[in-house]
Amino acid sequence: MNEENVVERVCLLAVMKKEPEETLLDIQKMLVETGMFEMKECKQVFKILRDEQYISNESLTMKGVMEAKLAEEMFKQ
Repeated sequence: MNEENVVERVCLLAVMKKEPEETLLDIQKMLVETGMFEMKECKQVFKILRDEQYISNESLTMKGVMEAKLAEEMFKQ
């Protein structure tokens, strides 16, 4: 994932920080409510994250966790 993929990184970070009872749809709705993008765009981003194996079965893969932690560090700066 390159530096320009801020939206994807935000999504990964949101999934990493989700509560156990929250679903990916809950996370998508929350991101849409922030005004970041429309639901259609949000679903496309999550599809990309699944296709690139960052997300699987409602949670992050190891690859997704590593990228989400990098995103967290990036946003802290």
